[in-house]
Amino acid sequence: MKTVYLIGGAMGVGKTTVSQQLKKDLANSVFLDGDWCWDADPFQVTDETKEMVMDNICYLLNNFLHCSAYENVIFCWVMHEQSIVDEIVSKLDTEECRVIKISLIVDEANLRKRLLSDIANKIRTEEIMDKSIARIQMYQVLDTVKIDTSNKSVYEITEEIAAL
Repeated sequence: MKTVYLIGGAMGVGKTTVSQQLKKDLANSVFLDGDWCWDADPFQVTDETKEMVMDNICYLLNNFLHCSAYENVIFCWVMHEQSIVDEIVSKLDTEECRVIKISLIVDEANLRKRLLSDIANKIRTEEIMDKSIARIQMYQVLDTVKIDTSNKSVYEITEEIAAL
């Protein structure tokens, strides 16, 4: 049986880093970052682009699910609303799969530290700080497994996920 890991969290919580390590830790794994499905300049949020990114994500995830080479499909994206998680799950062929929905959470101090490091390294811009901090609490109400990443190594986090 395949396993699909849907990993959400605020910007800067460590979704991509954790997912990349999880891909290495789990046998026969493939990883998709939702940001790769909507990497545009200028970045435009419209009804059309939101529909497009969901189509892109679900198309790719279903292709991974249908490919016999993969046992573990890892997907990460912000997914700050239950409707986003539900829409993705509803469009996936999960009849022969176990779906694990995860929210990576973090305290404000740790998130600030991570984002400031990313800003200093020119990975992110300053306007992301307030937006990301404002979303921290949104993950508490989602129907997901919560994994607190505060003061934990990537390996500790991936061990928690692999044990689910």
